[in-house]
Amino acid sequence: MKQAYELFGISEKIANISDSVEDNLKEKFNEYDDVALYNQAKVLNAFKEANISQMHFGKTTGYGYGDVGREAIEKIYSHVFNTEDSLVRVQFVNGTHAIATTLRAMLMPGDTMLAITGRPYDTLCEVIGINDNPKSLKSYGIKYHEIDLLENDDIDIKSVVEYLKENKVKMIHIQRSRGYALRKAFRISELKAAIDEIRKVDKSVIIMVDNCYGEFVETKEPTDVGADIICGSLIKNIGGGLCETGGYITGRKDLIELCAQILTCPGIGKECGATMGQNRNILQGIFMAPEVTKNALKAATFAAGLFKYLGYDIFPDTWADRADIVQSIKFGDKDKLIKFIQGIQAASPVDSKAVPYPWDMPGYDSQVIMAAGTFIEGASIELSADSPIREPYVAYMQGGLTYESAKLAICSAVDNMLGDK
Repeated sequence: MKQAYELFGISEKIANISDSVEDNLKEKFNEYDDVALYNQAKVLNAFKEANISQMHFGKTTGYGYGDVGREAIEKIYSHVFNTEDSLVRVQFVNGTHAIATTLRAMLMPGDTMLAITGRPYDTLCEVIGINDNPKSLKSYGIKYHEIDLLENDDIDIKSVVEYLKENKVKMIHIQRSRGYALRKAFRISELKAAIDEIRKVDKSVIIMVDNCYGEFVETKEPTDVGADIICGSLIKNIGGGLCETGGYITGRKDLIELCAQILTCPGIGKECGATMGQNRNILQGIFMAPEVTKNALKAATFAAGLFKYLGYDIFPDTWADRADIVQSIKFGDKDKLIKFIQGIQAASPVDSKAVPYPWDMPGYDSQVIMAAGTFIEGASIELSADSPIREPYVAYMQGGLTYESAKLAICSAVDNMLGDK
């Protein structure tokens, strides 16, 4: 162990702290092993049910008619997420695109969208019309209302129920992960409690969950507890670090067909969409996803323990039951934040010589600094760290294809931040 630290240039001080932190986390790591085993069984059953063979790895171009691999992938996603149908496509450019497609498919002029987990992630603000955009939902006459979380970060279900009793709502938006906010991510049990109360008041309202960063963190998914439709990115948990691009939507069959007609066009729906040689990556990615997600959880928990030892505020706490793979670290200092994120980049397998700086990233109203020395550009299931440059200067770290590489990178980045290397 000592030789590994020395080989990677990690100081003796951080190496000793690292060993102490890790020794205390064995019980938590065992929990992650159990969850990964269950989810691996679920995925393997889905592959067996779909009778996956070499023919499903094939390539289609052009229109993509009759892509048996694409059809098998969507059956696997439906099996894993316990849904009627799925839309898993490389044509989605990111998770925001999958979510925006769902919103546009569900909502028509005059309809109301209700966000019950506070302000959605930054990149959705222009989609919705919170920030001006001539093609936002608001510009098409779609109404939007949001309900803030309670002081303890719980969903304000009382206010949600009251709003539903007084207003006709077409779709409810739930963001499972924290985004760029110092709040908790939502466990499946918490989502179930909220959905159960909503259904007592309105049985027809469409409940959509942004599932980014949450796949395979627990043994159940939002669609197991009543969500009608969920969305995510293939370069996060569910892609297992192998998907080169894409996103997914899964849920009720009628809703998936509407989403398909927005992604392509009315009358075409799911029938077109060439996979261009990506089927094997998508299939192998979801097969690897339970293990890769486990590694990311271990990395996040290790980072939490290390930074808590060093006296920093962390969210969630080291021993918290997690609902996503994101670890928030509050620096309260712009320079330390930047040095940590630059340290993650310097300890990455790809572009380790690149030095990230804050920049005006499209879709954000603050400058953003992002470390992502990844095999797939921007893949946040690989170790990455990013932050909007605004107080209280919080780093959002996630991912880790292997726990060992993530651990080394985190220790090295801490050394860089503290000036020990």
